[in-house]
Amino acid sequence: MERLGEILAKNMKKHRRKCGISQAQLAEKVNVSTHHIGMIELARNFPTLDLVERIANALDIEIYQLFVEPHSPNEELEQLRQEIKDDMKQLLNEFLEKAIHGICTD
Repeated sequence: MERLGEILAKNMKKHRRKCGISQAQLAEKVNVSTHHIGMIELARNFPTLDLVERIANALDIEIYQLFVEPHSPNEELEQLRQEIKDDMKQLLNEFLEKAIHGICTD
């Protein structure tokens, strides 16, 4: 399990990039220095709770999303595989119900 500061750093960087903004732009939005944002993303500095809230707002995410441990690629693939399997099962069941219903009504 990663340290909380490292999880925050990874998630902050991921969401910042997803928003398409630089460290300097984020720093300007939350009223801190670019250096401070960089140090947070390296897990060398840790933000206050007030700053965490401002960062989440600037990134348009919920605060908890900065602290959720990212899944490994294998876990994400397994989750996707399960979702596809469930969708296929539902589609097959719907198809079979329609086919059986069509046979019974003919």
